[in-house]
Amino acid sequence: MFDGIIAYLDSIKARDPAPRSRWEILTYPGVWALGLHRIAHMLFRGRFFFAARLVNHFSRFLTAIDIHPGARIGRNFFIDHGAGVVIGETAVIGSHVKLYQGVSLIARSLSGGQSLRGKKRHPTLEDHVTLYAGATIMGGDTVVGAGSTVAASVFLTHSVPP
Repeated sequence: MFDGIIAYLDSIKARDPAPRSRWEILTYPGVWALGLHRIAHMLFRGRFFFAARLVNHFSRFLTAIDIHPGARIGRNFFIDHGAGVVIGETAVIGSHVKLYQGVSLIARSLSGGQSLRGKKRHPTLEDHVTLYAGATIMGGDTVVGAGSTVAASVFLTHSVPP
């Protein structure tokens, strides 16, 4: 377990010039948000939905980052700065993905209400994707291909190839 945590912290240090040590990275709100998301996601998968949402609520209060407990997130995910990040329930995020503050992975429409339950409504980010500040990716059929970079303040509604 600790080897995995150290590898995760080292992956952040390799992509971020700011931290001087692993200890400093432990103060990052994105690290806390992801750790709490992992707990909430386990509860969600175990069908403990209320408990999962309580963990999510605490995480959002602590970090200003909102990751739905149902979102699936790969290894070495990094949120830099983080405030205002929103990741929806059916979002799928690959490995080695980096997001900056204010990024949103959102559904195209909520007008269907409960009829949309269980359907893919949020985007997919493949491996090694970077989304800069304020980018919004919308829709369940939208895929940001592996290795892509999305500029700041972009509003994306269509897929981007690798």
